[in-house]
Amino acid sequence: MEKNEIYLQVENICRAAKAASRAYGSTGTAEKNALLCAMADQLMADLDEILTANERDLANAAENGVPKTMLDRLKLDEKRMKGICDALREVAALPDPIGSGERTVRPNGLVIQKVRAPMGCVAMIYEARPNVTVDAAALCLKTGNAVVLRGGKEAIQSGTALVASMRKALAAKGFSPDLIGFITSTDRAGSTALMNMRGLVDVLIPRGGKGLIRAVVENAKVPVIETGAGNCHLYVDETADLAKAVTVAVNAKCSRPSVCNAIETLLVHESVAAEYLPMMAEAMKPWSVEIRGDEATRAILPEAVPATEEDYETEYNDYILAVRVVDGVDTAIDHINTYSTGHSEAIMTRSIEHADKFRALIDSAAVYVNASTRFTDGGEFGFGAEIGISTQKLHARGPMGLMALTTDKYLIDGDGQVR
Repeated sequence: MEKNEIYLQVENICRAAKAASRAYGSTGTAEKNALLCAMADQLMADLDEILTANERDLANAAENGVPKTMLDRLKLDEKRMKGICDALREVAALPDPIGSGERTVRPNGLVIQKVRAPMGCVAMIYEARPNVTVDAAALCLKTGNAVVLRGGKEAIQSGTALVASMRKALAAKGFSPDLIGFITSTDRAGSTALMNMRGLVDVLIPRGGKGLIRAVVENAKVPVIETGAGNCHLYVDETADLAKAVTVAVNAKCSRPSVCNAIETLLVHESVAAEYLPMMAEAMKPWSVEIRGDEATRAILPEAVPATEEDYETEYNDYILAVRVVDGVDTAIDHINTYSTGHSEAIMTRSIEHADKFRALIDSAAVYVNASTRFTDGGEFGFGAEIGISTQKLHARGPMGLMALTTDKYLIDGDGQVR
């Protein structure tokens, strides 16, 4: 493709990150951990500058009509910054996967070690999530990688401030600031250029809505780990504890509707629908959740909006819930496997048989029994943070922590053997 000014800027950032990754890849665990802790300290030291930058992003986003639920994803405050820095320290405390592996001795005396090694230069294209900027840097640096970040325009001021702070910590610890590259251009040409950095970017991870992910998967010339949009489901079985099923549904839909692990569709068994749906609708009233239902749902909840085929396919990221009444677990499973993006699904049931069937037949990265889908998260899974949630089946699936940012390397020791 034509190397315009933006392309050349991105190329320079990636070239510098790739060069820095080669020197950094052999850094010891103690040094990496100290670096991450220093980054956490630096971020808190620069708190005022970061929050001021975030306020500019919030004002611009509100002026441009960004929905309130999406503004929540963009917002930073002191509490959230402390949480981000705590996650950095948690990543530092995790076992370092680099160098771990297995050892075998062949009959000819060759000693073969299969060990975990850094990817090299990891790139990310993501939307308005300032915490992703720090999480991605932490996970990549812990695993000996450099990272190149291209965030959404809504968070460009926040991202710039966060990266500047982390690069300060890198320099203070004697590492190249180029280990964290940040593309400040919000023009689409910046993303397109990053997708074309063959030989400089070892893997590209898109994180955001369905349109962003599709664009990267279809157009990238570099290897991609596909993260998925979150059209997640909850099925309330005929044997469910209905009170618990209401609590779980409210948490999964209302606690933070803008995130990818929030449910978008609720499926309810016909034998409990008349009792359960009014309970659920009443519990969601404080959030003014709009319910879009099939005929059976609207017969019980007249206020529900008629649901269309598109409603069952949609990740709303809002206080909207599609509802369908089904005749059993098999129909629920068929519906989920038809419309799901392969992210997270849950069943509320007291039937071991139905729970086992749901686990076995649902084709998604995370499958829950009697718990909210909101737990699909690197921190909740004990990974410290995540770089994304993969819905593909090659290399990584589900929340991607440290192991997902490593690759295999074989070390072979011999004594003159020939074949």
